[in-house]
Amino acid sequence: MKDHDERVTERSAADRAVYIISVAAELAGVHPQTLRIYEQKGLVRPYRTSGNTRRYSEADIARLRRVQLLTQDGVNLEGVKRIMAMEEDLQRMRARIAQLEARLQERPIPMPGSRTGMAIVPLASVFAPPWPGGRA
Repeated sequence: MKDHDERVTERSAADRAVYIISVAAELAGVHPQTLRIYEQKGLVRPYRTSGNTRRYSEADIARLRRVQLLTQDGVNLEGVKRIMAMEEDLQRMRARIAQLEARLQERPIPMPGSRTGMAIVPLASVFAPPWPGGRA
């Protein structure tokens, strides 16, 4: 299992923008003009240097390859954008669920009826409807 420092280093390396547009296009298997279109459509956001040239990272290349797979399967660019947004949302939600599950493991919630002074009682004994007669 990799430790935290190794994962951070790998993530940093994947995010380092080092490829110029022609190299990125070749690695992704597309024409450089296609990369410009993908950028216009918001599918990829390459880093811009002080001279305003595009630089792509390994993460950008992976994203471009995912775009290519989806378009080859017949998905249009707007559909690709939506699919990728949903995949990112799902990834964030899974990470959040994992965080919450870890917190629950650290501090379990007491169950009613256990030795916490809580008891299971019928709902009608603690709740009276506001209408006359108290029954539906």
